[in-house]
Amino acid sequence: MSFVEFSGLSAHFVDRLGVVDSVEWNSLLRPEDSPFLRWEWLDLLESSGSVTEESGWRPNHLLVRRGSKLAAAAPLYVKRHSEGEFIFDYIWADAARQMGLPYYPKIIGMSPFTPAAGYRFLTAPGEDSAGLTLSMLMTLEQWAATAGLHGVAFNFVDPQWGTILERQGYRRWDHQAFVWENLDYASFDDYLARFRSQARKSIRRERRELAERGIFVRPVAGCDISPDLMRLMHQLYVKTNDKFGIWGCEYLSGDFFDRILEKFRDRLVLMTAWEDGDDAAPVGMALLVRQADKLWGRYWGCRREIPFLHFETCLYGPVIWAIEQGIKWFYPGLGGEHKMRRGFVSAPEASLHKFFHPTLEALMRTYLPAVNALELEQIEKMNSQLPFAKND
Repeated sequence: MSFVEFSGLSAHFVDRLGVVDSVEWNSLLRPEDSPFLRWEWLDLLESSGSVTEESGWRPNHLLVRRGSKLAAAAPLYVKRHSEGEFIFDYIWADAARQMGLPYYPKIIGMSPFTPAAGYRFLTAPGEDSAGLTLSMLMTLEQWAATAGLHGVAFNFVDPQWGTILERQGYRRWDHQAFVWENLDYASFDDYLARFRSQARKSIRRERRELAERGIFVRPVAGCDISPDLMRLMHQLYVKTNDKFGIWGCEYLSGDFFDRILEKFRDRLVLMTAWEDGDDAAPVGMALLVRQADKLWGRYWGCRREIPFLHFETCLYGPVIWAIEQGIKWFYPGLGGEHKMRRGFVSAPEASLHKFFHPTLEALMRTYLPAVNALELEQIEKMNSQLPFAKND
């Protein structure tokens, strides 16, 4: 634990979120903040054994108090690898290795295993958020340097908060992500009316073929989600990740799925895919998280491969439910140009980085503008290929 004082405030680091009062932590969150920054989510990652020093994620959260009151906080993790970040910084790590420079350990700010934008330092209402951010950055960087860390990164940052970091010398790195926006659609057919005729027919054919196989999707939300469904969700999550071998993303423990209902039930939605004649269990499921007018796709799995099941469970089903619920934004997760062909728009999301070694800092300063230009060019190209009618 490290301790410093600034501007009448005291700051210290804690190695687990469980020592922080949940109400006190959540009081720092604004209504529009990411649900993945809530105490319940972050603490469950730790207490379930998903986030541990052994897994390469050592919690090192920064707390700032004014007297006994929590004024600000930052979820932070010391990392000895880059797995589970979904910011693929291996190009910088490999460059450091080739130059004989250390890259790990590093410290990052994000919600682990969660590529959802909105990370920021949390500050209490009435506090100077920008001023606290600067003081917390100074504290963090001083601690990281003395602790033998080699860099600081913040992934999937809140855009406005990110501008504060850029002014402090952090390098912005742009990344492509998908988003669906509800333009006041009355129905899924209303949404499909935006598409070119051939693209619309293709989507309808996929959904028709599933229906002819006797597959239907039913949303189950909140208090209707049973522990048995969550245990099956874990089994499908493991099965699907195992299929990808070393490229899988199996980071969450069974205990995480066993306990998520007690922690997060009112924000959860399961898209359950059922097969006619089989009432025992869904053949596939997707776990989503809702907050206000936003919906995030998080995990998916299936008992066996069925053509178009992934699209129905992870894309079409959530879009239909979002329209019915009046949800404005749906974030389906990273990867897959198949999302573009189904009307999901590409948009940039950012991570912010600072290396302590001057050679690595110069490398990023020199090459990152070109890297970002290529990424933004790719985003523009992908959006030019969206399947919407030309007069849209």
